[in-house]
Amino acid sequence: MEILFLGTSAAVPSKDRSTSCIAVKEGRGIVLLDCGEGTQRRLMESPYSFMKIGAILVTHLHGDHVFGLPGLLQTMSLSDRRDPLLICGPPGIRALIYTAMEATGGELSYPIDVRELSGGEAFEACGFGASCFRTDHGMFSIGYVLRGPDRPGKLDHEKALALGARDGPDMARLKRGESVGDITPDMVIGPPVPGISVAYTGDTKPAESTVEAARGVDVLIHEATYMDAEAENAGKHNHTTAAQAARLAGEAGVGHLIMTHVSHRYDDRSVLEAEARGIFPESYVADDLVLYEVGKASFRSRYVGPDAER
Repeated sequence: MEILFLGTSAAVPSKDRSTSCIAVKEGRGIVLLDCGEGTQRRLMESPYSFMKIGAILVTHLHGDHVFGLPGLLQTMSLSDRRDPLLICGPPGIRALIYTAMEATGGELSYPIDVRELSGGEAFEACGFGASCFRTDHGMFSIGYVLRGPDRPGKLDHEKALALGARDGPDMARLKRGESVGDITPDMVIGPPVPGISVAYTGDTKPAESTVEAARGVDVLIHEATYMDAEAENAGKHNHTTAAQAARLAGEAGVGHLIMTHVSHRYDDRSVLEAEARGIFPESYVADDLVLYEVGKASFRSRYVGPDAER
């Protein structure tokens, strides 16, 4: 699975950081999580094509999470998109989209499926198994969990040989789920390997609903607007500190924590990473146009912006 951060700023963008948007890619499908101002420009600077996006999942209707949506929808249309697009979000997302399209004369060249969610729904999104959960941001807000497809189990080559299978075509048939004589795949192939999973909170205070939804995921993407010295301010504005996000990640038993939506008051954002790592060692602070490649036994990141080394 690939996770590309397109916008990591808190409410206000800067010269270097756009507002909230994350692209998650598995195979050929791309899902966007939120769509803040500057999303389509960031996509044009990235290796991803906005024409490959199959779903956009919005956490809440604050402007820094949705103001990029009308422009992106119209750009897709102007680029002669024909493929359908799934858009999910909280109640009000449908009115936001259709009001913007009507007010700007933005007739679309492709069908959109807009779904308003209340939390707890499960659905399919561009090849991912998806579900949503309620969060706590002082307005109606939801988070999402995405799970990639399971991988086939490992073939026990020696056991297959012992049972009479031959190298070459027999092994290939067993891997495809076909029987070879009296040898059935379940006799020589292990259980499926669960797909990579990622949970995303959007903006929220620490919430038990997040712990439950994110339990055991490979990656938790959690907002960390403040450091713990600003915990009172974070609570007042319905946000989370780096330390709080780290404690929540530990409680949920996740593999890795990636923090985003960081306030511009922190010129050196590594201080948030250090604070979180004192509690949960596998903590990272995201930056715009940094791509994380996540496997069951691997986790690495690299910058993929316009001046990245090829």
